[in-house]
Amino acid sequence: MPITKKILLKEEDIPKQWYNITPDLPHPLPPFIDPKTKEPGVGIVPQIFPKEIINQEISQERWINIPEEVREIYRIWRPSPLFRATGLEKALKTPAKIYYKYEGTSPAGSHKTNSSVPQIYYNMKEGIERVTTETGAGQWGSALAFAASMFGVQATVYMVKSSYEQKPYRKMMMNTFGAEVFASPSKQTAAGRKILEEDPDNSGALGTAISEAVEDALESGKTGKKANYTIGSVFNHVCLHQTVEGLEVKKQLETVDDYPDAIYGCIGGGSSFSGIIWPFYHDRIAKKAPKETKLIAIEPTACPKVTKGEYTYDHGDTAKLTPLVPMHTLGHDFMPAPIHAGGLRYHGIAPTISVLAQEKQINTFAVNQVEAFNAAKIFSQSEGIIPSPESTHAIKAVIDEAHKCKETNETKTLLFILTGHGFFDMSAYGEYFNGNLQPYEYPTEKVAESIEKLQKLYPWLKDAQKKYIQNKP
Repeated sequence: MPITKKILLKEEDIPKQWYNITPDLPHPLPPFIDPKTKEPGVGIVPQIFPKEIINQEISQERWINIPEEVREIYRIWRPSPLFRATGLEKALKTPAKIYYKYEGTSPAGSHKTNSSVPQIYYNMKEGIERVTTETGAGQWGSALAFAASMFGVQATVYMVKSSYEQKPYRKMMMNTFGAEVFASPSKQTAAGRKILEEDPDNSGALGTAISEAVEDALESGKTGKKANYTIGSVFNHVCLHQTVEGLEVKKQLETVDDYPDAIYGCIGGGSSFSGIIWPFYHDRIAKKAPKETKLIAIEPTACPKVTKGEYTYDHGDTAKLTPLVPMHTLGHDFMPAPIHAGGLRYHGIAPTISVLAQEKQINTFAVNQVEAFNAAKIFSQSEGIIPSPESTHAIKAVIDEAHKCKETNETKTLLFILTGHGFFDMSAYGEYFNGNLQPYEYPTEKVAESIEKLQKLYPWLKDAQKKYIQNKP
């Protein structure tokens, strides 16, 4: 019998609920802190998010219903296929079985639509006619623009300048869906203008783009046309929405009577990795897992917030508009090298991932972009799909494990999330084939400098860290 290459589900198999990990975490999430009061508080959050999103952010309900209007839009591309990587297995001559959940079939070409659709839906239901957001590599901006067009909402996107220049077709895609797009830092906001005054050639960072999008939303109320802010990763509600990935994968693997020994995903803010692992983590907690599954997150050496950063409180944006978030961070003033995995250049990580890392429920390591693109070449030429630069980091880790399985003759089942295709990233592939990519590694001393600045800015931060993070509330 030939091996099934594409494992497919029917539209009625689209999950009807999202899975929320927060009640199953080893300990409760540390609270956000309002830097003005130095006490737990959400600061500006209620001013820029719809009520239902805030409810999901703080919910202790394990299962949250997916609105039928959202499931109807999901039908455009969901359920997404699970592939058995038979070509890659053959190329590597490994006894391992390799599967990948492919999220590149969405209208925006990535997993980001899983959250953009419900976020726009909840804003629309509250009468919001415009939303703002940031985007690094362009996947989230594209996803938000698509979702906004589905529900008749206007979208304003602040795109990290280096990506804006590297990926003009992402901008054109957003424009096609009706969004307006600005290179960040821009002159549209006070935060952007301040950075440009200090450094006219600033290539941007996700933290800066977040500052601009948040400021735009906050200032919009003065015009009489209130806009809300949307975010593509990090926050609990975004990770929650992404669990449609893992919930579908569980059903798909059941049809071929398999279960992963290890699950891999890249981490920028952490939403795609969370989406694939949370349902399997639930199996572990509920003692339903048939085996001990390793959960492995891979980040770039150019932005190693978990492997080199500090688990503390920090702002989610450069201009310090957001409340202080408990997370592994490189410092909110982090300015990344313009590597091509734009979606992995964020200075922080999802608070839930920080807890899982702290409690050793997941493993995390970093690879450089040259290693990642080497793996992408092998994958593309054996599986026929050109992966997004972000996903190549996970592919590198999977290939390494498959090689180990060959050496030990182990038939492990390896699963990874292929977050999207790389069709808008061909300039990155061009740089790779021309030999221009550098294996950039972020200096440890730079991390120390940023954390020192943070502690000088908020001298009381160490006490908050001891109280809420180290003492594990």
